[in-house]
Amino acid sequence: MFGVNASLIRFWEKEFSSLLHFSKDTRGNRQFTEQDISKLRILHDLIKAQGFTLEGAKKHLKEKENRQEANDKETLYKTLEKIKAELLSLKKKVS
Repeated sequence: MFGVNASLIRFWEKEFSSLLHFSKDTRGNRQFTEQDISKLRILHDLIKAQGFTLEGAKKHLKEKENRQEANDKETLYKTLEKIKAELLSLKKKVS
């Protein structure tokens, strides 16, 4: 699919262990889900197409993950604020 050796996929699995977690069947063959393939596609693009080094790709992914985490926290905070406002409104109605 990516035109690379299986050994490179195994190497990426070791180097990017926080990102790639392939399941294996009873014979030890790796089983890839659509999500796994998507992650491999991202790595392949960063390293092979865009020319990132392994360390550069790790840094890029970590920054992207941190930005996403910050956005997720902001969204959660806003949702909790809305819930709080609704609960306070209900409390006033009951009192």
